[in-house]
Amino acid sequence: MKKNIFAIAAAAVLVPLLLAGCGKSSSSAPKTTTVKLGVIGSDADVWKPVAKRLKKQNINLKLVQFTDYNKPNQAVLDGDLDMNAMQHYDFFHNWEKSNHDNSLTAIGKTYIGPLRVYSNKIKSLKDLKKGDTIALPNDPTNEGRALILLQTAGLLKLDPKKSQPTTRDITKNKLGLKFTPVDASQTARSLSSTQAAVVNNDMALNAKLKPADAIYVEKINKASEPWVNIIVTKKSEKNNKVYKKIVKAYQTAATKKQIKKIYDGSTIAAWNYKF
Repeated sequence: MKKNIFAIAAAAVLVPLLLAGCGKSSSSAPKTTTVKLGVIGSDADVWKPVAKRLKKQNINLKLVQFTDYNKPNQAVLDGDLDMNAMQHYDFFHNWEKSNHDNSLTAIGKTYIGPLRVYSNKIKSLKDLKKGDTIALPNDPTNEGRALILLQTAGLLKLDPKKSQPTTRDITKNKLGLKFTPVDASQTARSLSSTQAAVVNNDMALNAKLKPADAIYVEKINKASEPWVNIIVTKKSEKNNKVYKKIVKAYQTAATKKQIKKIYDGSTIAAWNYKF
């Protein structure tokens, strides 16, 4: 009888110890860090496999989609986002100047997507006639970029002193072409009311415009570096170890394949591209 009493007592002591041990093991499990990343358009489809891979590193990458280029930087400043990946260097620097703010920084390159000219009415820029209208994205950097593209195509000439030209900086326009600046998300829709439109690659994909159907494509060369897209966060977080892991997880051969797949070969991975 005494032996049974001692056995029961020993068991009573042992059970709490085992439970305590289990509790300790559970509390020491790696914690998951959630990071909110702002993206626009089809970039979400490029980032989804990256987010899946990051789960193995206990990072929950939450993608937040926008339709307006002007909001994601402010969202990072306000703390609604941790990072964004929706702009190129030129857009970013122009945003800094316009907002008198330099508290954000680039922490990694993503890709470069050439601008393309599309039309539902003509097969070539040579088919443009006097007074025809072309739609352009209306944000300062992409409008200037679109005008430079049209200059390269031989349709107009711009004031060489202007690094970010507007329609006011056109010095020669032999066809008397008219230009309609619209929000970048509306350039593809404007094809029904204009002879042609200059469309950003992500907006073209959203509108189901095929790269092969473009009537003119922006050339990629040394002068194209300002158009490289970047990952942006607060300067105070530039050395954040989790954010560095996210950049590293993006800049892989797997992501290169995904970019090619999603953008139908129209977009180039830029983190190690030789311009």
